[in-house]
Amino acid sequence: MSMPAPPRLLDLAGQSLLRDQASAIAALEVLPMELFPPLFTAAFAGRHSETLKAMVQAWPFPCLPLGALMKEQQPHQETFQAALDGLDVLLAQEVRPSRWKLQVLDLRKNAHQDFWTVWSGTRASMYSLLEPEVAQPTRKKQKVDGCRPRPKPPLAPVEVLIDLCLKESTPDESVAYLIQKVKQRKGLLHLCCKKLKIFAMPMQNIRKILNIVQLDSIQDLEVNCTWKLSTLGKFAPHLGQMANLRRLLLSHIHMSSHSTPAKEEQCISQFTAQFLRLHHLEELYLDSISFLEDRLDQVLRCLKTPLETLSITNCLLSESDLTHLSQHLNVSQLKDLGLSGVSLTNMSPEPLQVLIERASATLQDLDLDECGIMDSQFTDILPALGRCSQLTTFSFCGNPISMAVLENLLRHTIGLSNLSHVLYPAPLESYEDVRGTLHLGRLAQLHARLKQMLQELGRPGMVWFSLPLHG
Repeated sequence: MSMPAPPRLLDLAGQSLLRDQASAIAALEVLPMELFPPLFTAAFAGRHSETLKAMVQAWPFPCLPLGALMKEQQPHQETFQAALDGLDVLLAQEVRPSRWKLQVLDLRKNAHQDFWTVWSGTRASMYSLLEPEVAQPTRKKQKVDGCRPRPKPPLAPVEVLIDLCLKESTPDESVAYLIQKVKQRKGLLHLCCKKLKIFAMPMQNIRKILNIVQLDSIQDLEVNCTWKLSTLGKFAPHLGQMANLRRLLLSHIHMSSHSTPAKEEQCISQFTAQFLRLHHLEELYLDSISFLEDRLDQVLRCLKTPLETLSITNCLLSESDLTHLSQHLNVSQLKDLGLSGVSLTNMSPEPLQVLIERASATLQDLDLDECGIMDSQFTDILPALGRCSQLTTFSFCGNPISMAVLENLLRHTIGLSNLSHVLYPAPLESYEDVRGTLHLGRLAQLHARLKQMLQELGRPGMVWFSLPLHG
């Protein structure tokens, strides 16, 4: 058995210092900056709350990546609160300490993950992570007789970065304490949230939290709630303030049987109008949205920038909606297109053909699962698919397609050098009856036939994978 590594001298010195709280706090005035991270880690693990408070106030870097440390050590609530209390004491001071560099308290658990470990290795990489601000050259003061000194500039706020996930009726204890501090230090403490997920929380509580978040800091928003359209209308003004939003996922919005048509239209217009203010939106995911039918154009007209990802899943769309989508300017740069669960059975294949064709120069991932596409419709879109030069993944499981059409698809797409994965439905010939009983032996034979074709046509590395139609 190998012997455990002996504790480092640095670790032993830190533990010794932390045993005497007064000495540890006094030492911070002269402590070299490279010793702060290991000492902070030890204080955090040992729950030395008062020392932690003092260390936050004396932190010599622009950023304190507390979230990464919390992920590693599963902190005690008291320890987390001590760090926030240290920041609170700092902000309460009219004259900030000369050594103060802290500008950002980062509570995101997946950011700066190597900061705390790099101190045990090379110091060079540490400096590239969180380099202290370079001191600006001081300007010589011009003496002007009889002039009063200029008032001091307002103190710059400290940013707190956090990814919020609202899934309970009220926020957890840590988030609640943070919100309390932000309210107390209004203007001096900015709560910034790059990723926001909303699963289940009363709208009243959601709005209270959003009212203290810097909404223009949100870049990724997921709303996985079962909301009435009227609830979405109440949320809409907050959405419009997320000016830097890049990714939006919205799911399960349903119409209320008690709402009047006029009220519904008002809520829909209020929601779609917010897209006019989202100038950086790149990815849009709409799942189980009940009001989209015959209104998709209303959403598309408000999009200000070309999308890279558009996913409309499990929604009712009309042929008119698909036509508007195929003609819209913002689809010409699509990389990912998903229409899974959108019934296309009774539609003309032309709008889908035009849509794929217009995105053919950039399209990388295409998902047409469970669309009810028939052989004749699929045959019509094959030429457009064959022109998708950047396509890497194509999935169309859950569609009633014959073996002949699958073979035709393979021939049309064999020249697409980037296409590596095709997920296809078990062909109709592999079923024993109309109830969907799959004959596994027959499916294996048909799959072997496709694999042989790939081999013969020089693409043995392309992966074709099948799923049952009713699986």
